[in-house]
Amino acid sequence: MNSKISIQVFLLVITLISCKQEKVFSNYKYTDKPVVFTCEGVDSKLLNEALYSFEDDILNHYKGVKENFRLDQAYSQLIRNSVFGRLKLEDIISKHSVEIFEALKKDTSLWEANTQESHLNYNSATLKCISNNINDTALKTTYGALVATNSMSPKLFGAPLVSKYRNTIKDKNLAMYVALDLYYAKMLDLDFSKVNLNKPEQKVDFNKLPALEKQDIDPHAEHDH
Repeated sequence: MNSKISIQVFLLVITLISCKQEKVFSNYKYTDKPVVFTCEGVDSKLLNEALYSFEDDILNHYKGVKENFRLDQAYSQLIRNSVFGRLKLEDIISKHSVEIFEALKKDTSLWEANTQESHLNYNSATLKCISNNINDTALKTTYGALVATNSMSPKLFGAPLVSKYRNTIKDKNLAMYVALDLYYAKMLDLDFSKVNLNKPEQKVDFNKLPALEKQDIDPHAEHDH
């Protein structure tokens, strides 16, 4: 009897270990890139992968055939389209980002599935870390006030972001917020059966992106093209 119970317990442990191993994300493509986002107590490695994949996606999508199109311009397009309800996520996302999204979904503390404005849990450890480390004082204050009054939403916080999209280049906490709330969180409502994930993937060389100082004086940066 005891021998039979021991075998059952052993098989159960093996099953649980196998399931846990299956859930571990391992397909990292950006490990050669600098670590730009760190928060204690969260999976910063996965979040860095999520951020780089997101930036890769939006730059590839919005640049079209333009050779000199910049990452800050892609952020501008993404934020504007999200705020004004023109975002076509199914045209932007890559297979790799969907794979990352599936891994992010397993962190149940990150999500609020039953909310309408956003499925992101703004009181999670990840979002608290992000909001506490946003560089721009005005944006940080606005974010905190919206969360404190239970009014936070991608549209309300997106409005001040429209004019401060360039901040995402140097402030990767702000960039991480954009990636999570305006991109990955929206995938929870997406019908993936209608998405073509077999688009050829183009690798972005982040080392060739121009410096922020040069972008700041470009009069065309805010224009939709």
